[in-house]
Amino acid sequence: MVIAGVTLWYSNSIAEKIRQEEQLKVKLWSEAIQQRAQLVNYTQALFEELRREEREKADRLATAYGLINDPPPDMDLTFVTEYLWSNKTIPVLIYDGNDSILYRINLPPEHQGNKAYTDSLREVMSERNEPIPLQDVGHTIYYNDSYRFSELKAVMQNLINSFISETVINSASVPVILTDSTRKRVLRAERIDSVVLTEPDLLQQRLSRMAGQNPPIEIELPESGKNYIYYEDSVILNQLQYFPMVQLVLIGVFLLTAYLIFSTFRKAEQNQVWVGMAKETAHQLGTPLSSLMAWVPLLEAQGVDQSTLTEINKDVDRLNTITERFSKIGSRPGLQAERLDFMVQQSFDYLKLRMSRKVSFAVSCSLQEPLVNMSPPLFGWVLENLVKNAVDAMEGSGSLKAEIGEESGVVYLDITDSGKGVQKSQFKTVFEPGFTTKKRGWGLGLSLTKRIIEDYHGGKIFVKRSEIGKGTTFRIQLKRSIQTESPDTEQSA
Repeated sequence: MVIAGVTLWYSNSIAEKIRQEEQLKVKLWSEAIQQRAQLVNYTQALFEELRREEREKADRLATAYGLINDPPPDMDLTFVTEYLWSNKTIPVLIYDGNDSILYRINLPPEHQGNKAYTDSLREVMSERNEPIPLQDVGHTIYYNDSYRFSELKAVMQNLINSFISETVINSASVPVILTDSTRKRVLRAERIDSVVLTEPDLLQQRLSRMAGQNPPIEIELPESGKNYIYYEDSVILNQLQYFPMVQLVLIGVFLLTAYLIFSTFRKAEQNQVWVGMAKETAHQLGTPLSSLMAWVPLLEAQGVDQSTLTEINKDVDRLNTITERFSKIGSRPGLQAERLDFMVQQSFDYLKLRMSRKVSFAVSCSLQEPLVNMSPPLFGWVLENLVKNAVDAMEGSGSLKAEIGEESGVVYLDITDSGKGVQKSQFKTVFEPGFTTKKRGWGLGLSLTKRIIEDYHGGKIFVKRSEIGKGTTFRIQLKRSIQTESPDTEQSA
């Protein structure tokens, strides 16, 4: 938690510094836009003055031609003629009465002899300015705005386009939308998804979001009126907002991985301890068990009652089985095909003689040959644990029933007692190590049972049903063995 807290604090401080720098860039960018807009408007005012002067020259030129056509009495036309010949910027076309070109004045050199260009230019001139007829000589004069006037218009338009392009492109990595005065038509956009620009509803939502972050910049551009520049936080700034969250997730994944690795190592270490204790227990039981096995023939030779010796042999065999169980812990036991009903009946027959006589035992089987792969010593341990838990739950008085059947191709064994029952919330926790309802006990029996069934036999064990005061049913599911029972197999078994 300390590592996570320090890391998040440091990353947030870095993110905040970058956020302040990005906001400063955006602020400087917006101020530069307004200053450039003022410069464009100032330039437009100068250009308008030059355009007006060039227009006045064209008007004076038309007046001069008019004076030559109809001069006042006693007027000296020398100055007027010199003014006409000093024209270097206004294009003029003069046609005779037969509609043939006489003079081409101030036309581009590459178009001086191009009749098609001259005819199309005359049509443009006649649309913009009224032709001047020279009635005495039968000539007609066509004129247009000066080339300087046209160049000024082109330069001004390029300046406006350049301003718009640089405003959008050099936007300090922030998404930008430039709209007209209606705020519905997009003039230019940068770092904006094309889908947003084509869908009016999405566009208005995006503009509203941008206006919520930063007020739109209002600029006045020549010949287009008011325009609005919408912008929002840069892409980098938006990513920085999620950076601490992403970092927290990564730290969480790291801590979770570390915990899982530590838990795995700890569990492996505990398993090694349990395996070592189990094998040591089996080794310690071996010496007195060998001694007991040697005492049985000696007692038989001394004439001890045969029924007593039979029970002693059963207990010796049981101790031998227990020793084998402990010796198999920690290693993969060999499984063999066994009849489940025989195994359950054999275990019940042994245990009911050593349990309270107030407990009734019953085994039922709906299958003809319920063969399953099992390790008899370990599976007998499972049955012993379940029976002892059931007898404890019944407090030494009740009924215990084992039912064997098949469901969905899987052989099941239901062991039902008439004991106290368990709550539904404890159906899974009863198999956890340490869970017990008895005053004495370590709570390892059902945990060991689950491990033997699921890890060693590949089966499944769970609480099928339980009612408080009525009893509990444990179900064991095992895969059916594909082997068939034969006399040789039965004999070897």
